[in-house]
This record gives sequence, structure tokens and C-alpha cells, in this order.
Amino acid sequence: MLNFLPAPLLGVVSTLFLVLNVLLFGALILTFAVLKLILPFTAARRPLDRLLNAFGQAWVHANSLWISLAQRVRWQVEGLEKLNLRGWYLVASNHQSWVDIIVLQRSLRGRIPFLKFFLKKELIFVPIIGLVWWALDFPFMKRHTEAFLKKHPEKRGQDQETTRRACEKFSLVPTSVINFLEGTRFTRAKHDKQDAPYQYLLRPKAGGIALAINAMGERFQSLLDVTIFYPEGIPSFWDFLAGRVRQVVVLVNELPIPRDFVHGDYSGDPVFRARVQAWVHELWLEKDRKLAALRQQFALPQAA
Repeated sequence: MLNFLPAPLLGVVSTLFLVLNVLLFGALILTFAVLKLILPFTAARRPLDRLLNAFGQAWVHANSLWISLAQRVRWQVEGLEKLNLRGWYLVASNHQSWVDIIVLQRSLRGRIPFLKFFLKKELIFVPIIGLVWWALDFPFMKRHTEAFLKKHPEKRGQDQETTRRACEKFSLVPTSVINFLEGTRFTRAKHDKQDAPYQYLLRPKAGGIALAINAMGERFQSLLDVTIFYPEGIPSFWDFLAGRVRQVVVLVNELPIPRDFVHGDYSGDPVFRARVQAWVHELWLEKDRKLAALRQQFALPQAA
């Protein structure tokens, strides 16, 4: 409806919609998060978590409304037919742009429970929205370099413990936990520096997904392997706001999680660690093949 506007003006209008949604739903979520702090016992926490997740879903729905109003995107989303809104899902996706988060929320809205992301600890300081993520129990991770860990060995395992505590909270109500296994957004420079064995993906990090599976026990009913593809090239967030993204492809593949992964010791058992890494590697090889096929389908250069 508003996509007739010039791109810069449309970007400003989309930004206003986005900010208004943050202010409105942020206020609601933070108000009830205070109650959760005051009443930290399970009998109160369970209904409050459900309410906060409902506000989160409403926030995603409101974002989808302004996207429909302001954007002219052709959505090709496949693999949603058998998903359950009351289930527990572990979601793994490739990561190319901040737009991926909007794409995932819009594509999976109403099909699975509210998505919870693993976030860098520094993002908690983003005005308003950082506190909202905290209130919704998004886990904030602090990555330490190997050099730092050698000087401060007591910090080793800190992220793992954060993951475990966060996932224990997720076990109270149906939740979807997403992990961008690459750990950062794909760029050709990062890919070349890694010398990754994939054409269109960075090397995946299996530790986070192993910990999430271990912490959630039998709760996760399956893995949702999501592949996001932008036929016109990887967009910036401003590109999306300004209406320059005209087509998005999202492929969802529901896969079983090996049951023995629930009880394995990723950090202490090298045989188990190798098994998880091999499983993730096979997922990434298949995802890379899908991206190559999509590039061929949309007549994009295979080496770009």
C-alpha cells in the first residue's frame, strides 16, 4: 500500500513503524517482567512466561502487519505444514543479514512458539530493546578468545553455563530456540579467511547446539533446519526498510534430533564431540547444496 513511496521516504516510514512497535510492546513486556522479578517462583512464573511470550508473538504479528503495508515482498516459504504451535523446537539457520531475524519471525509466526535467540552480551545495552530481550529470557552470551581463557581458565565454560540456565527456563512453556551456528553473518571476506569447505556458508560451531540439546533434555521434539535465500543478493537492514527487497525464499526442513545427543558430554567426550560435529557438518553440506541449487534456479553466478 505504501510501496509507491520513494525508497528513502519508505525507509523512514518503515523505521517509524518499527520504533512504535518497540515502544508499545516494550512497555507491555517490561511491565510484566517486573512482576516476574517480584514473583520468581514457578507457580507465578509459568503463567507470566506464557503472557510475555504472547506479547512477543503479538509484537511479531504487528511487525508483519507493517511489513505487509509498506513492503512488496514475494515470500516463498516451504516446509511449514506439519509444525505445531504448542511444540518445542530447536531452529538452526544460515545467517547473512540482520534481515534474517525479521524473515524468520515473519515466516514462522503462528506455526511454532515464539522464537528465542542467542545474543551477544553487548546487545543488552541497545536502548529499550535490549531490556525487552532480557525480559523475554533471551540468553546473552559473552565470547572469550582462547588467549583470554588461557590467562583466565576460571572463565572457561561460562557460555555453556549461561546456555544451560537459559534453556532450563525455556522448559516451562513451549518455546522455539534458534541458534545461528555460524556465529556471525556471512560475508565473502569471512568465508575466504576461514577457508570454509562450503561455497555459501561459514564454518558452523557445534558446541552451542550440543549444549541446547543437552540442557533441554527430551523437550525438543525436532530440529528445524532453515535455509534463507535472497535472490537479489544479501540485503542490508536499510535495504529492507526502504523496500528494496522484493523476494525472499525460506526452506524449512524438520529433522529428528539423535536421542543419544541429549545425554552426551560435548566438552569432555571427544568421541561424542566428533559425532555432533559430523552431524552438523552434514546439515551444512546439505544446506550448501540447497543454496547452490537456488542460485542456479534464479540464475545467479555460482561463485559469487
